[in-house]
Amino acid sequence: MSRKVERVITAHRQLEGGGFVVRRPFPTGGLALVDPFLLLDEMGPASYGPGEAKGAPDHPHRGFETVTYMLEGEFEHEDSAGNRGVIAAGDVQWMTAGSGVVHSEMPAGHIRERGGRMHGFQVWVNLPARDKMMPPRYQEVPASRIPQAATPDGRARVRVIAGEALGVRAAIDTRTPIVYQDWSLDPGAVVEQPLAEGHQAFVYVFAGRADVGSGGDSLGDGQLGLLGPGDRVRLAVPSGAPVGARLLLLAGQPLREPVARYGPFVMNTEAEVRQALADFRSGRFAQIQRT
Repeated sequence: MSRKVERVITAHRQLEGGGFVVRRPFPTGGLALVDPFLLLDEMGPASYGPGEAKGAPDHPHRGFETVTYMLEGEFEHEDSAGNRGVIAAGDVQWMTAGSGVVHSEMPAGHIRERGGRMHGFQVWVNLPARDKMMPPRYQEVPASRIPQAATPDGRARVRVIAGEALGVRAAIDTRTPIVYQDWSLDPGAVVEQPLAEGHQAFVYVFAGRADVGSGGDSLGDGQLGLLGPGDRVRLAVPSGAPVGARLLLLAGQPLREPVARYGPFVMNTEAEVRQALADFRSGRFAQIQRT
């Protein structure tokens, strides 16, 4: 059965971190989460002048994963486990915070100094109770290692961050079954993407307009379509459309566990959240070491 769009949520703009703009379809008053996904932020697109670019200085995480996917620009990151690096256009960083990490994500120095364009996404993926206190883990995949594929007519193209599409499988290992795909659709594109029955799924359009689901619901830039049950989803752009579309398709096996969240801590009970706060305030989270 092909999935239909059951709800449409329009992302709103807000400031995050040190003051950078994001478009956020959830969590909002209308949609708290899409189990196992806790948050979707579109960072930008924004063009910054010299000295204007902002990021997310040192901040803690516990109990979930952050997935950063860059389309334009560069982020410099470092953490309390001694990891450092740069996430550039097309790269993915899948950080499993687990028992706790202090993390910093800032626009690259040359962008902070001279300005530049930034665009990307951050997704928060919940961890099952059994994994919430696992050791932190990083998976960094450069653009060159993100599998790509296209339909025979070339009108639909996909970058597979997690899961499988058009015969290619992602390089990233996930704690629970996850689909995370970046689709580019030209006018006239039609594709039916399989999805596991029982997995929660949504589509987020971030450029142009696409017809999503068996009902052909038209979603535009900044709109999220929450998909109903089924084993596949239809993605298309009418042949007469003036432009194509770009969208994310995400799906995952719902955990169906209690969610207690407070800022950067996502646990199963309020007591566990209080413990995370106490651990952080008492210095049990290591700090980022800078020379």
